[in-house]
Amino acid sequence: MTDPRIERWAQTLVNYSVNVQPGQTVAIAGGVAAEPLMRSIYREVIKAGGFPVALPAFSGLGADLLKMGSDDQLGYISPVERFMREQTDVMIAIMADTNTKAMASVDPARQQFFQGARRELFQTYLRRDAEGLLNWTLTLYPTDAYAQDADMSTDEFTEFVFRACKLHTDDPIAAWKAETEFAQRIVNWLHGKQEIHLTGPGTDLRVSVANRVWINSGDATKNFPDGEVFTGPVEDGVNGTVSFSFPVVTAGREIEGIVLRFEHGKVVQASATRGQEYLEAVLDTDPGARILGEFAIGTNYDIQRFSKNILFDEKIGGTVHMAIGAGYPATGNSNQSAVHWDMICDLRQGGEVRADGELLLKDGKFVV
Repeated sequence: MTDPRIERWAQTLVNYSVNVQPGQTVAIAGGVAAEPLMRSIYREVIKAGGFPVALPAFSGLGADLLKMGSDDQLGYISPVERFMREQTDVMIAIMADTNTKAMASVDPARQQFFQGARRELFQTYLRRDAEGLLNWTLTLYPTDAYAQDADMSTDEFTEFVFRACKLHTDDPIAAWKAETEFAQRIVNWLHGKQEIHLTGPGTDLRVSVANRVWINSGDATKNFPDGEVFTGPVEDGVNGTVSFSFPVVTAGREIEGIVLRFEHGKVVQASATRGQEYLEAVLDTDPGARILGEFAIGTNYDIQRFSKNILFDEKIGGTVHMAIGAGYPATGNSNQSAVHWDMICDLRQGGEVRADGELLLKDGKFVV
């Protein structure tokens, strides 16, 4: 028997997050471990009158390609990739890895080559999103691998996911609407502010956000779970140093103790206590990789612990995260890169965020 929370999950994604309409083509892409959720989503899309296209994938195939493929094979963009980014009306993506370390031994240069070959496709995806031509959402299905990364049992991690997604409530949609209202109050307060000043242990960073748009991402329409407000910094308006509290976990690697120093918007010095070589390789992917494309504040207080998964960790209530690389055009940021790499600064144990000198966040709590 299917867990009723799985049914609520699918109903919320289809009828609220992406709001499938009759006649829309809906790609449902995810790991085969997420079969119960994929099947429920498929049925909900049918009920909504959409045209569901299921695209299940086996864990680890990407690592096989990167390890064994020629440059021509790494640069080849399949019709399925183009379909998801260029043709579909709605995309529901489900992370469901059964081995999160499959990419750990892949040469970083090959990963950057693979991403670079998809830069144009990624920009098309961002443009279609900004123009309202592609509606998408991303969620994560609990697996043993994610639970192990988070230092939890699978049952414990499953409950963590359900709570983060507000699926423990009888009406998740109502819960997300309340979250949206909370985040909107923060967006309204930030509207028109010119500069963000971030201070904390090892951190003193000034970020220009003049004439940039703050976006309410507390509504669980793009990420599920959700819970953040974000903008795109002025490309040459970031100065100072920021120390990131948690490791970046990506492509089977953990890069720890990251410290970045910015001058006129560009990373001019970068260090890591672990993964220095990989950090430098990412920053050298292309010119845009050293520019800050996103600045965001986490608002989901149903997420309180670090799980080594950015989908959850960037939403932790009272934290700040930033992404080097590609910015979101809807914010006014025009930086282009094959990279979009989120890093988290935890302010809950001593830190502040001020906007034009006014206190917004102190020790992880909003004061406005």
